Amino acid sequence: MMNRMGERIRKRREDLNIQASDLANSIGVSASLISQIERGKAYPSILTLKKIANALHTTVGELIGERSDLADHPVVARKQQKFVKKNKTGTSSYLLSHHDSKKMMDPFLLKFKEKADSTEIMTTNNPGQEFCYVLKGKFNVKLGDNQYEILEGDSFYFTSNQNHLFTNTHHGESQLLWVVNQNNI
Repeated sequence: MMNRMGERIRKRREDLNIQASDLANSIGVSASLISQIERGKAYPSILTLKKIANALHTTVGELIGERSDLADHPVVARKQQKFVKKNKTGTSSYLLSHHDSKKMMDPFLLKFKEKADSTEIMTTNNPGQEFCYVLKGKFNVKLGDNQYEILEGDSFYFTSNQNHLFTNTHHGESQLLWVVNQNNI
């Protein structure tokens, strides 16, 4: 992450035709520090980062990659999966893609402990559609007035605003791939 931020700072500085020494002088730090930041060898304080952003006529968010495009970073390694939340019954959710304000959907890995359910994780207060694929275990799914049993390898597609609840009925952990419209989160 430091390397990418440093690259963004360098690129922005060069695009504005500003020398590293001039940037350093304008914010009250050494040219050596700017060089180290741009090479990913040092990480600036929040105050210094804010000064850099102001001097480069941009935002801290832009410099740290808040608006980084998925096309630039399409791969999420297993160790990069981001924990999102855990409910009281023992279900944990992990985001399987990088942030991008233009995304139209978000993929999650849901891990259900034995007898855990989707309360507070999969909600009904949003429009849109959802897709689920059972990676491991089995589930009882309540969708409106109907109930379904889905097993490893089964998939399930539904409209988000219907009442729904997924409950792990497997002896042990079950896992679900959950893909939901961006506006449902």
